[in-house]
Amino acid sequence: MRAIVVGAGIGGLAATLSLRQAGHEVTLVEQSRRFTEIGAGIQLAPNATRVLRRLDLLDTVAAQAYRPSHISFRTWSDGSEIVRYTLGREAEDAFGAPYLQIHRADLHHALATAVPPESVRLNTTVVGIDQDEKAAAVTTASGERWEADLVVAADGVRSAARQWLFGADEAVFSRTAAYRALLPAGQLSDLDLPDTGVWLGPDRHFVHYWLRRGELLNVVAVFVTDRTSQESWTAQAAPGEPLRAFAGWDPRLLTVLERAGQVLHYGIHTRAPLTRWHTGRVTLLGDSAHAMVPFQAQGAAQAIMDAAVLGDCLTGAGPDEVPEALDRYVRRRVPAATAVQAGSARAGQDYHLPDGPEADARNARMVAFAAENRFGPFSVSWPVDVLTDR
Repeated sequence: MRAIVVGAGIGGLAATLSLRQAGHEVTLVEQSRRFTEIGAGIQLAPNATRVLRRLDLLDTVAAQAYRPSHISFRTWSDGSEIVRYTLGREAEDAFGAPYLQIHRADLHHALATAVPPESVRLNTTVVGIDQDEKAAAVTTASGERWEADLVVAADGVRSAARQWLFGADEAVFSRTAAYRALLPAGQLSDLDLPDTGVWLGPDRHFVHYWLRRGELLNVVAVFVTDRTSQESWTAQAAPGEPLRAFAGWDPRLLTVLERAGQVLHYGIHTRAPLTRWHTGRVTLLGDSAHAMVPFQAQGAAQAIMDAAVLGDCLTGAGPDEVPEALDRYVRRRVPAATAVQAGSARAGQDYHLPDGPEADARNARMVAFAAENRFGPFSVSWPVDVLTDR
């Protein structure tokens, strides 16, 4: 069977590898002139790292990653700990794969290196997708038309393919934006930061965790805003802006922002949930299907899960069986991804409660949950496995 994957982000690369592992011929189409992935940190829970193991990439990825021992939720103003959830070896033993924190560029490089160069068409922009009962096809900006038995659109939160399939549908600004920064570990040894920290406050939260075996600290400072912000990995915050936005927060966090140097600013966008992701021989995958706020650290993991289930559904399938296989893929993935998407939005609301009774009740719920499940509420999605969710 022949497949075309549009978009060489994490989801598109994982889909390419998963379909190749299922025995199919895959062409990966990417508009950039070369493989590049900017950005900063990604957290990979065990549901994602199990897939990386099946793709024979877990050791490569883990060698570039950091394995956190715990995640500590803290109060915004004085850093007092609300609750601590367990990660590390205990989580790996419980869920059969590690919890990793990795630079997005390192993950992207590991996936891209595993795709044979002859399967990749860089500097190629897809301007249309069409199909009939026997085949699907993409049309490129240069006028070429390539046919295949399957087209997978992994073209991100601003997906053009989603509009071609289902009509006008724009990305939605989540009313949250974030400051991002990376700092060398040597600049932070005097601050006594938790291994992985999430600091909760009114209309704000602040996340930090280690990358590259503990060499870099990834910082994400999220705030609620009605002012629409562009979705950009390169837009810089104005000097002093992050410090003003988080004035009054724990002095350690302000010191992190002071020492950060370059701080980037980006708006967080999502997509409205869909009840189906495919039409005939063409399907969405990853952010094009279910872009979500990053407050459960599951965006990349869900794209990787999409890829794994897609490959599983198409294992042994012939060209005539593609529409039926995509039906199975969507039945298995839409409910799971939609639930995570909704849970991520609820987490953001919970994180940003005002001081007082609502925040106190939230903190009590978090402590009570820890007494029953030491891995925390996000771990409910970690047992989901591509081979057991049929």
